[in-house]
Amino acid sequence: MSEKNYSIDALELGPAENFIYLIHDHATNRAAIVDPAWDVPKVIALAEKKGVIITDILLTHSHHDHINGISDVLDTYDAQLHLLKEEADFWGEHPASPSIHHGGDEIMLGDSRINVLHTPGHTPGSACYSIGDDLLTGDTMFVFGCGRCDFTGGDPEQMYKTLNKIRTDLPATTNILPGHNYAVKKTSTLAEQVTGNPFMQCNNLDDFVQYRMHTPRRKTPYQAEPHANCGHEH
Repeated sequence: MSEKNYSIDALELGPAENFIYLIHDHATNRAAIVDPAWDVPKVIALAEKKGVIITDILLTHSHHDHINGISDVLDTYDAQLHLLKEEADFWGEHPASPSIHHGGDEIMLGDSRINVLHTPGHTPGSACYSIGDDLLTGDTMFVFGCGRCDFTGGDPEQMYKTLNKIRTDLPATTNILPGHNYAVKKTSTLAEQVTGNPFMQCNNLDDFVQYRMHTPRRKTPYQAEPHANCGHEH
């Protein structure tokens, strides 16, 4: 197996245990920061330690806890902001003349190819970013969980379709890198999520909507719930 031409570092920051990711393209020492928020100087210090320059900002969505550090990045780097058109429309205000993308687009970070997936459900323009065998999922999918759909712009029917599409379209070996540290482990594989994430156990849309919207919130840290069938006993 050839060595990866990129690496990903994660820092857990802020009161909601956000993961802020730094993707480093080895060939060019360019880096992308994913969902800059909270203590961005710590991420900048990591970039400086690694000898990389942050040239890109990737947003999975526009909720405050994932974007409140954008200005801190732009104060230090001339970085390009990236988000999906549907999220730009939903957000309504975005700094630095962002690059607007559609699902299926590619972003080149030096020699590293980042695929943009439109994954609505948590917000209308939520995105996941696929690079190599890694998938940065924001609040679309957590380890053994998924993002809430009861905020403005959330849609449980879209989330159901999104999770099914991730399950069917991506390799089982895909590494899931979520937007929050809500589970008993920080990362997982898609195969492990298919068997242990209760939101991927739903047999139909109605069960999913009922489970996501009307059952009591699960306690963290989330654990595997194989054969949960959306938490319902039959």
